[in-house]
Amino acid sequence: MRYFIVIFFLFGLGLSVFSENHATEEGDVEVSGLIIEHISDSHQWHIIEYTNRHGQTIQLSLPLPVILWYDGEPWFYSSDEFYHSETPAAIGDDFVVLKDETFYITGSDGAVNYDENGHITNVSPADFSITRNVASMFLSMIIIMSVFILAARSYARHGMVAPKGLRAVLEPLILFVRDDIARSQIDNDKADKYVPFLLTLFFFIWINNLIGLVPFFPGGSNLSGNISFTATLAVFSFFAINLSGSKDYWKHTFTAPGVPVFVKFLLVPVEFIGLFTKPFALMIRLFANITAGHIIILSLVTMIFILKSIYIAPVSILLSLVMFMLELLVAVLQAYIFTMLTSLFIGMSTNKTEH
Repeated sequence: MRYFIVIFFLFGLGLSVFSENHATEEGDVEVSGLIIEHISDSHQWHIIEYTNRHGQTIQLSLPLPVILWYDGEPWFYSSDEFYHSETPAAIGDDFVVLKDETFYITGSDGAVNYDENGHITNVSPADFSITRNVASMFLSMIIIMSVFILAARSYARHGMVAPKGLRAVLEPLILFVRDDIARSQIDNDKADKYVPFLLTLFFFIWINNLIGLVPFFPGGSNLSGNISFTATLAVFSFFAINLSGSKDYWKHTFTAPGVPVFVKFLLVPVEFIGLFTKPFALMIRLFANITAGHIIILSLVTMIFILKSIYIAPVSILLSLVMFMLELLVAVLQAYIFTMLTSLFIGMSTNKTEH
């Protein structure tokens, strides 16, 4: 019961922060802005926004480094220069402004030009900034490294004794990935070589999914719901699968032995396309499931502000909490599915096929 109370309190705190950030002068909540801002990346990490007793709006946020490449050289800024300044920042002989989380080169007046279709025509510099999602990724890396370094030191100090504390949590998970994911899909003489990679995938995705479910700082990011993040993981899986491919794997891909010749003209292109559709499916599955979960939770929450009825609040909050608890399961489930399918595809590419 006490865990439910804690979750309810944290959820309510996050709800109050979200609603206050997007409240209009009339007291309404800008629902679309709330949802889009949450699932999108940002060049600052918002903490809280409130109105003091003098009616002043106070916004606390963590400024993040802005790194731009323009005119053949790098330029460094703080994101505060773009969020809390009304004048464009100088970049060489030109100026740069931030519009809809994208940087554009302008004149000294900071004017942004549009074409007849409403698209911005200003040139954009290359952006290598540390955004909220990137900062969240660094946070997850610190957490993972800290946890495993502490566990490794514990093993070095006490040896292979019955696990306690942190080791009691990590050891079953590590053995699960090794035995039920790697060794069950890959030949035993090759499986252990891929265990470090699969462990990294599993914990990296899981921890980032959990950080994204925390509705207040330092959570609230949507890293796993960023297509660039899932695409990068899929690329790593693609190389792990195909660089490990055996002769039998490539032979079956490009020659389809034992199949009539006229069928090979259809089967070989399908097999070749399959090399890319496998990681593509991994990318889309993780991206879509995590993004959909965030949108559903926020949509349920905003029912209160859309209907403006106190009677809908208990139903909305209860459904949101149920969905939130489900997303805790989805966080580990998606990490498991991504890791399991990667292991399965590696096993298919490394195993010897007998006719």
